[in-house]
Amino acid sequence: MKILVTGGAGFIGSNLIKRLLLEEHEVHSLDNYDSGFKSNHQLGCNYINADIETIENIEGKDFDLVYHLAALSRIQPSFENPKETFRVNVRGCEAVAEWAKYNNVKIVYAGSSSKHHDPTISPYAMYKYLGEEVFKLYKKTYNVDAEICRFYNVYGPGEVVEGDWAAVVGIFRRQVRDGRKITIVGDGEQRRDFTHVIDIVDALYKVGMSNEKNKDAWELGTGINYSVNELYKMFLERYPHIEAKFIPEQLGNYRVTLRENNDTVERLGWEPKDRLNIYINSL
Repeated sequence: MKILVTGGAGFIGSNLIKRLLLEEHEVHSLDNYDSGFKSNHQLGCNYINADIETIENIEGKDFDLVYHLAALSRIQPSFENPKETFRVNVRGCEAVAEWAKYNNVKIVYAGSSSKHHDPTISPYAMYKYLGEEVFKLYKKTYNVDAEICRFYNVYGPGEVVEGDWAAVVGIFRRQVRDGRKITIVGDGEQRRDFTHVIDIVDALYKVGMSNEKNKDAWELGTGINYSVNELYKMFLERYPHIEAKFIPEQLGNYRVTLRENNDTVERLGWEPKDRLNIYINSL
């Protein structure tokens, strides 16, 4: 198959491209490198340096599938730049949907588990929710072959550890590296369904290659969650010298994420594993 991965130079995109190349597909990446890195390039993939809204410039008649992963992917930065978050996460989805409709290309969209919380708590949550609605519109009204995958808290090799785009595991890794105290937001009892990127990639591959349809979305979580305090204890076992400090609660920080249903497991044979402690001990 000929496949386009938007955000292909990012954390999840680069891991997905490895899998697609291993399965001997023809792979192309579209990324503007705002949060992606050329160091994530994979030999055999064609990389296009361009903004998501320019996807219309890619000749798409021969493409079979597009994985739309390109997004501004963190909650806190979205408060600082809601306009750009809207442009990328909503208008970018519309551009991909139009391109796919015109070229008759299947879409697999990277949604977010924030869908299960009040979307008005952050620009990120709202605009990822609207991104889902864009693809549901095109699926229902224009008969576009579109499937939504909701990511939970993804971690693993290649995760971002620097800057605003780092998630909690990446932030902890950076703080350990720099000899700083581990920062725990609020009381640390917020719970997250941490899902290894290898399992996310496997689910994405299964959704992309399957003819199965989901009326809502494929939920990509392990079905197990841990508190941030429990995550800190895992790091403490690996790095006994580290200390923690609690910092004030942040806007948009919801209390619990946990996979909502078993569709991906039961219908696609997906088998996610709880790899968190093993991963931390491997660092």
